[in-house]
Amino acid sequence: MKNLFDLTGRVAIVTGASSGLGVEFARALANQGADIAIVARREEKLKEVQKEIEKIGVTCRYYVCDVMQTDQIKSAVEKIEKDFGKIDILVNNAGLGLVDAADKTSDEMWRNMVDTNLNGVFFFAREVGKVMLKQKYGRIINIGSIHSTVSMKGMPVTAYCSTKGGVLMLTKSLATEWAKEGITVNAIGPGYFALGMAEGVVADPEFAKIIEFMCPMGRAGQTGDLDTTVVYLASEESKYITGQIITVDGGWTAL
Repeated sequence: MKNLFDLTGRVAIVTGASSGLGVEFARALANQGADIAIVARREEKLKEVQKEIEKIGVTCRYYVCDVMQTDQIKSAVEKIEKDFGKIDILVNNAGLGLVDAADKTSDEMWRNMVDTNLNGVFFFAREVGKVMLKQKYGRIINIGSIHSTVSMKGMPVTAYCSTKGGVLMLTKSLATEWAKEGITVNAIGPGYFALGMAEGVVADPEFAKIIEFMCPMGRAGQTGDLDTTVVYLASEESKYITGQIITVDGGWTAL
């Protein structure tokens, strides 16, 4: 039987790939045959992830890059294109999850959130988009959040919601602009997962009660819950889907 999600011969970039969901995304794409370029700031962590991905049997290279620095983004994308010869898939995953009350949010915190969660996503998509426009092919997957579409009572998430909401509209706008160029642009909106940025939050007994109450499935997301979604959006099977957000949250936003 044909593997509908076969990514053999494809080249995928995953940002924020030194830990958490980024590692999950890189592993999922590699398991379908894609060669992987992992991008993050922490070189030692990247080396560890590279070794893990290579054991799957695909090519994996790492690139140290701070997504708040446009010169580093340009350099990384140029190196990746040179090393692999093309770029088929971009998973824009790098992000910050800082929280504070709106009236206590410092200028620095706000700018760091915007620079990482929104500006970094745009600038990486812009540079990779230049390659994909030449190829007339590409799959861009931006990682948003349930907070791309909803806030949360009692949680100081104004900065986070603002940036992740921006990711959703950026996704729609890029999708519209590049729709006839062979490039699809979609987003994934994870709920609260027991790994990555939210791992510590989810582990808190009081917040676990909130998840049990707010999430119809009564639990946080787990390893593997996002794999099929990212693989689907990276594959040929999603070729007529663009400008959309697929929310993977156990039913949280269905309420």
